[in-house]
Amino acid sequence: MFDFDMLGLTPELNDALERIGFSQPTPIQNQAIPLALEGHDVLGLAQTGTGKTLAFGLPLIDHLLAQPGKPAPKTAKALVLAPTRELVNQIADSLRTLTEKTRIRVSTVVGGQSIGRQINMLSRGTDILVATPGRLIDLMERGAVDLGQVRHLVLDEADQMLDLGFIHALRKIAPQLGTPRQTMLFSATMPKQMEELSRAYLDNPKRVQVSPPGKAADKITQSVHFLDKAAKPSKLREILSRDMDALTLVFARTKHGAERLMKGLVADGYDAASIHGNKSQGQRDRAIKAFREGTIKVLVATDVAARGIDIPGVAYVINFDLPEVPDNYVHRIGRTARAGREGEAIAFCAPDEADQLRQIQKLMKIEIPVASGESPLGALGDSQGDRSSRGGPRRRGGKPGGQGHGQGQGHGAKGKPGGSSNKRRRRPRRAA
Repeated sequence: MFDFDMLGLTPELNDALERIGFSQPTPIQNQAIPLALEGHDVLGLAQTGTGKTLAFGLPLIDHLLAQPGKPAPKTAKALVLAPTRELVNQIADSLRTLTEKTRIRVSTVVGGQSIGRQINMLSRGTDILVATPGRLIDLMERGAVDLGQVRHLVLDEADQMLDLGFIHALRKIAPQLGTPRQTMLFSATMPKQMEELSRAYLDNPKRVQVSPPGKAADKITQSVHFLDKAAKPSKLREILSRDMDALTLVFARTKHGAERLMKGLVADGYDAASIHGNKSQGQRDRAIKAFREGTIKVLVATDVAARGIDIPGVAYVINFDLPEVPDNYVHRIGRTARAGREGEAIAFCAPDEADQLRQIQKLMKIEIPVASGESPLGALGDSQGDRSSRGGPRRRGGKPGGQGHGQGQGHGAKGKPGGSSNKRRRRPRRAA
């Protein structure tokens, strides 16, 4: 492992990294940064939480520091596209930390915020524009931004952009960019369409892959509970009550399901909030901020809304509903065990979700240890069913997901899945 100062970055960036306490690059950074500094197009594949933002951000800023002159009005020198508002904000925050004492200006444009304010901001020009594709096209159509000066393009979480249909937006944006340019595409997974995307927009790219697509971070302990759908709320409360102070991210499949689940938790006395597509940007930002600061302990989210949540302190990810797309399971559980920490991912599998679980295990090339219940007969294969009686993953000091959860008494509803007739007494907070 090299130190950052051995990668050939400018002194300003080495000083910034030292200031924020970063000394050694992650594997994706170690491999991608030298190639990007040399000007190559880069196709980077790594699971979420491994430092992709700095892998493209550091060489991007390095190139811009070497270019004299301020950006012209309405122009940008570099464009970073990301699928969600949360991810745009997270990327911009990371880049601003690195450019704090430089002349480089980082700006964001996302939906859900004042377009007039964004037009005014773009009128002054910017060095790095971080944007969601939809809002960027709105601004292009209004003549508020000229992308002809862009010489660096980054597509982050490109697989999610494909899932959300942003490929059509990309086809409108790409022809407006300047040439020649450097393009970097980063993704946690590599579906077939991604190969087509890379061929269309990257020129002889250098491929960097530090883990196989579909592989979760090594420090994530996984487990699955087999149970009826109606038993999920009670099991969730049982698990949450075992570690009251831990930050837990709970995934629901739909916006309405996430909101209903959150309201039931709040009614039972849990410090919970939700983020999904029906929430305004302000509501989503406030919920994430409260979760990051620990005033909210449980955040219920949908897949799209949770992209960009980069909170090292997330201890548990609970898949209340299994995702329809297997790749999304990898993205979900990647919200824990970030920045070298350990984390735990717990899945609930109802009988009608057996096929989704099988597809997830096929993608990841593993069998997820069973914490409780029995797999549907024949749904996942005899070997999985045989293992269901042998318990689950390692147990960490009484935290959720370990052996012994089984059919223990929970704090959920008695006879109805939506909540409890009795308020749960709060445990005293442990000392920080």
